Amino acid sequence: MTQPLSDLTQQLLDAARRAGADSADAIAVDGTSISIDVRAGALEHAERSEGVDIGLRVLVGQRQACVSSSDTKPDTLIQVAERAVAMAKEAPEDPYAGLADPSQLATNLDTDILELFDPSEEPDPAALQDAAARAEAAALRNPGISQVQSASSGYSRRHIHMSATNGFSAGYARTDRGLSCVAISGTGAEMERDYDYDNRVFQADLRDADEIGTIAAARAVERTGARKPKTGAYPVLFDERIANGLIGHLLQATNGLMIARGSSWLRDALGQQVLPKGLSIIENPHRARVPGSKLFDAEGLQTSQRAIVDHGVLTGWTLDLATARKLGLESTANAARGTGAPPNPSLTNVALTQGNQTRGELIKQMGTGLLVTSMIGSTINPNTGDYSRGASGFWVENGEITYPVNECTVAGNLRDMLMSIIPANDARTHLSRVVPSLLVEGLTLAGD
Repeated sequence: MTQPLSDLTQQLLDAARRAGADSADAIAVDGTSISIDVRAGALEHAERSEGVDIGLRVLVGQRQACVSSSDTKPDTLIQVAERAVAMAKEAPEDPYAGLADPSQLATNLDTDILELFDPSEEPDPAALQDAAARAEAAALRNPGISQVQSASSGYSRRHIHMSATNGFSAGYARTDRGLSCVAISGTGAEMERDYDYDNRVFQADLRDADEIGTIAAARAVERTGARKPKTGAYPVLFDERIANGLIGHLLQATNGLMIARGSSWLRDALGQQVLPKGLSIIENPHRARVPGSKLFDAEGLQTSQRAIVDHGVLTGWTLDLATARKLGLESTANAARGTGAPPNPSLTNVALTQGNQTRGELIKQMGTGLLVTSMIGSTINPNTGDYSRGASGFWVENGEITYPVNECTVAGNLRDMLMSIIPANDARTHLSRVVPSLLVEGLTLAGD
């Protein structure tokens, strides 16, 4: 790709104007990704993809349409614009669609301060294969491991540029490096599986492959001999690896799309207490070396730190321009988009207030109950917050882990569950969602 992405987006806008669009915005993404899988010490799968994708949204009056393409030839750009305008003319009117006013646009566009791009050389596929092979070998050194389901290593690089007829034009680059290992203990019907992984922006921050394989194996072996737990009402401790999912249900319920549709179990909770006093959920889109960071959103608005929950009280919704207009509010600069669809509200980086106890101390505090380390399936009623999920982990008796468990169901109501959470202090601070282990009182377990 030799043509600057900024030129591509401007050409799309010019073509849209000529085709009859009243206004438009465009996005271009130039990306490369490499994925390597190793099994039994040998290369099992290798994939490399690279290319440019473009997306155009046009507005004709209050009607809008989006068209995307991976062909960037000049004739194609004209066809994309003409097709988008023709589609928009046939689309239903949307009174809330529209670009940002120029006065709303971000002025701080220097994303280098966020350190989202590792300038080091793209890794050789052989180096990625070696990392995956070392993770697998480390897992297999554990005598309790019967096989490694997968050991994978990957790299991706993306350059993104957005332009709009309101004058916005800016771009940024991102890199991502990942390494994972899934180990299996036991054989036949006694097999148990667990994993470890790491994802970073910079290669220098990525954890060692031997460590990842060793931890994945140890976790799988700990699960050997799992059985169903007791049925009843017990406290449940959500391990840090999955606790962000519990908070994620709250965050989803505060998304402007859910609120505008009236389909959120928190639709009437603005200004009310939804977490214990002292706990806050802070969105900070400006954290360095964190994949979710951004200085401006997909509609060109300046992002900023905000409290979604402040000392237990729900303070606001997550909004893009369209949902904000529909609700009579201001956008929170949370618009996100791909090349083939209009913007939608989406969060960046969030962090829940951490507690002052370790996970081990919470295990002692819970007495008898369930430590959940893995969850499958999901039955969440978006209107009521009724919650039911399959779970596995470890049974706790008298504050001590006694045996691994599987094939059980954890159920409750999210509003009640979140009001009783007690956070540990073990959240990984480099993640986009910083959420520690969470102890929840009085959930219903369905086991034996």
